[in-house]
Amino acid sequence: MNVMTPIVRDPSQQPFDTRTLLANAEQQAIDRCYEDFMIIDVDSHHYETNSYKEIFDYIDDPVMRDQFKYSKGQTLHPRSTGGYQEMAGRITRYQHRATEQVPPGAPHRDIGLTRKWMDAIGVDVACIFPTPMLGLGLNPVVEVEVQYARAYNRWLTEKILAQEPRMVSMLYLPMNDPVAALKMVEEFGGRKGVVGFLITTVRYKPLYDNAYMKLYAALEERGLPLGFHSATNWGDQSMHISNKFIAIHALGFAWFNILHMTNWVVNGIPERFPGLKSIWIESGLAWIPFVMQRLDNEYMMRSSEAPTLKRLPSDYMREMFYTSQPMEMIGNQSMLQETFKMISAETQLLYASDYPHWDMDLPSTIYDLPFLSQQAKRNILGENARKLFKLDTLLSDDKKARLKARSAV
Repeated sequence: MNVMTPIVRDPSQQPFDTRTLLANAEQQAIDRCYEDFMIIDVDSHHYETNSYKEIFDYIDDPVMRDQFKYSKGQTLHPRSTGGYQEMAGRITRYQHRATEQVPPGAPHRDIGLTRKWMDAIGVDVACIFPTPMLGLGLNPVVEVEVQYARAYNRWLTEKILAQEPRMVSMLYLPMNDPVAALKMVEEFGGRKGVVGFLITTVRYKPLYDNAYMKLYAALEERGLPLGFHSATNWGDQSMHISNKFIAIHALGFAWFNILHMTNWVVNGIPERFPGLKSIWIESGLAWIPFVMQRLDNEYMMRSSEAPTLKRLPSDYMREMFYTSQPMEMIGNQSMLQETFKMISAETQLLYASDYPHWDMDLPSTIYDLPFLSQQAKRNILGENARKLFKLDTLLSDDKKARLKARSAV
């Protein structure tokens, strides 16, 4: 390990400044010499709540626009988990993020704040998603999801992605309205920084419904991946009997992707759209071998119920992409290694931090795995995503400076 000079911090820096809180992570990135390859974070978040006033101005319907402004966004969120994510303790600056200082020269506050954490942990390109908005699929008013999703996507592409090449996104699809979701792809599919589209799986619409087939065909035709981002819903009837956040968090993030993955495969969507790449996000990895084995076993006994499949369910699943966060089984290397083998991790796994959430993972969770070759680490930390999203090789300014300093020695 090539240990470099420790970071020296400005004593006047705010105690809740991002780079102050991530000082150890930044030193870790330097010590591990990530500099010579590109790191792409496929699942990170920003808090669109800090830009509500800007986003609301993009809402087309004037009545709904006023409702959003008057309610300060409360119309968006019919459910709540009581703020447990915010109180989890890993990231102590939640209540301070609105006042954090932004580096001079940033074209937008969100860009400045995002650059800070990216530079600190060694990320070159980040695929960013909203945060509270990911629960929008549960809103009983379909037009609320449609109007806000379009407003957010317009704001994000015009104010953020168009200004910062290191930030990309898979844009939110309002899946409660299949026609509106298709229009979203047609309108935004070619914009700068749009590398795909996103479905939040905390919803109760069957994603195999024929109403979505034109949408999937449009994505396949454009070569744009479709992401399935999981989350939790304490209001779900099966989850409602749990009395601890830890239970909801452990089960919910896996469960909603398990449910939609199962329906996706047994209804033959990968067979109907072989060129449509899918990414399963923020549900960890432990559930994937379980679903592979369960579906293969059921299919072998009742293949007549899945007549569109030409291969085992696990064969289709091995061709899908998965994000690494949260990395379960760190304490059981042999089980983790077998999981990597089952999912063809060297070509199908994508690094994700889930920053700034309390259970975030640094690049070292991949880089430090002893059973991975150097090439496998490069692939998972960035190369797989670079190819999938068709991105140019791009290194951060911080990383370029460290490379230049190292070459001068």
